[in-house]
Amino acid sequence: METIPPPAQRKTNSQNWAVRVGWIALILATLYVCYFRNLGAIGFIGPDEPRYAWIARDMAETGDWITPRLYGKPWFEKPPLYYWGAALSFKLFGVSEAAARLPSAVCALLATLAVAWLAWRIYGAETTRWLLLLLPTTVGMIGFSHAAATDMPFSAMLTIAMVAAAVLLGLLPPSTTAPAPTSSSPSLTSFTSSTPFTSFLFGLFLGLAVLAKGPAALILCGGAVLFWAIFTKRRCDALRLLHLAGIAAFCLAALPWYILCALRNPDFFHIFIIEHNFKRFLTPEFQHLQPFWFYGYVLPISLLPWVGVFIWTVIVGLKRLRARQISAPACFLLCWAGLCVVFFTISRSKLPGYILPAIPPIGLVLARASASLASTRYRSFSLASLAAAVPFACAFIPVIRGDERLLKKLVAFFFIVGLALLLFALANLLLGALSLFSHRSAALVAAVVPILMILLLLDQILPLTPVSILSPRYIAYQIQAEQIPLSNLHVSRLSRTTVYSLDFYLRTDLPEWDRDASREVYVLSDGAAFSSRSPQGMTCSDLWGRIQSTPNFELLHCTPKH
Repeated sequence: METIPPPAQRKTNSQNWAVRVGWIALILATLYVCYFRNLGAIGFIGPDEPRYAWIARDMAETGDWITPRLYGKPWFEKPPLYYWGAALSFKLFGVSEAAARLPSAVCALLATLAVAWLAWRIYGAETTRWLLLLLPTTVGMIGFSHAAATDMPFSAMLTIAMVAAAVLLGLLPPSTTAPAPTSSSPSLTSFTSSTPFTSFLFGLFLGLAVLAKGPAALILCGGAVLFWAIFTKRRCDALRLLHLAGIAAFCLAALPWYILCALRNPDFFHIFIIEHNFKRFLTPEFQHLQPFWFYGYVLPISLLPWVGVFIWTVIVGLKRLRARQISAPACFLLCWAGLCVVFFTISRSKLPGYILPAIPPIGLVLARASASLASTRYRSFSLASLAAAVPFACAFIPVIRGDERLLKKLVAFFFIVGLALLLFALANLLLGALSLFSHRSAALVAAVVPILMILLLLDQILPLTPVSILSPRYIAYQIQAEQIPLSNLHVSRLSRTTVYSLDFYLRTDLPEWDRDASREVYVLSDGAAFSSRSPQGMTCSDLWGRIQSTPNFELLHCTPKH
């Protein structure tokens, strides 16, 4: 006979169910808004996005999935994982900025879910909730999930491989809630605790990380595990990563493309391995020179707006480290993130995206500290969050009170910056104030809402900003509207970022003007190349003098003098 629960228990169960549904809805909304909205709101930014998108489009159109080509020539700066994902996205959804950025957004989602699963298995549901709301709302994860580049695919594949490594190293406690598996329906826990299956996943995703950016994945993964084994004195456990299933999966994922590309292109090894890996790391040849402390400020910026939580966690963590109260899982996360920062700090070439693989483990450390340590140290946690709100609020004032002429020209841009600073301050204020009264769950929810608000507003604001109006995409549309013959179009004194983007949108390789006065030519310049006089032997007229929305560019029609 079925037992009917009493009314009080039924009410409690329904309340618990409603709370779970509310958390799930908020988490899903956060993941969607942070990773998938505004993917195509602005044109390509920087020199990498248009080049990588060109290569992916070439793969989709030619069917050559082995040799990356830029302007018809082999291009071996990066392995093909991002190109494959973007090419497939182009085939499914058409060629657009959103389709080019979709692989990064999907990879950001996969990395977040993988770290969330690790958080759930090691630390429980509360830490998982903090992770799923804090990590996606960081500037680093939002920015690189919206970039048509290799950074997020590399970070995601390495993150999933490191999660599998954590399982192999025995960092997960035995599951006490999962039902006992039967022979007919094995549980997820039994699969993930199976050494051959987990080793296969580890090798597979480590191989995909090597396909995303190169051999740096082996150094970051192997080095992190090595330092963890030394610090925890569990050297024998590290040998579990050398399971034959993992080695076979790694070779199956990574080696075929490298072998085929080397066979088709004899100079591949020298260009990719020597030039773009060893020389990029050891020499300043690629001109990405930055000071030694570069990542000392890039990392906190990547964790905005939760820099207060980050600083508080560092201080509390150092105290626990001094007292030797660091668990094996926490040591693993610190070795994972720490090696990434140290490795690329040593490198002679430094770019912000290089330390993106450190953000997921740091996010998990922040979530764990916020969910557990903050319950006993809630005053210092609250004060750290409240203190973080102050610089955001102070920075908001000079932005709004900027130069009047500049504000008129870039009013929408300053509006975005000011609004973001204000909402960052509000997020930290709510997190600190509500945590002070021990309402940590409510504090987390309230703090995330301002971040979602600014992201939702970007759809309406971004098209009005100079980053959109003066982007190469807009200029390319103007050139197409003028029906300028591309065979006669040249550029002069434009940045390589602008030229690469124009090349993509116009589907051509625009040459630099050689000032040949013997033929008719159209010259796109930065707006100052011929402002004083026409080139000798030519008569030039400005076709865009009447277009007020392109003040930084001029399109000249130059004809020889007779």
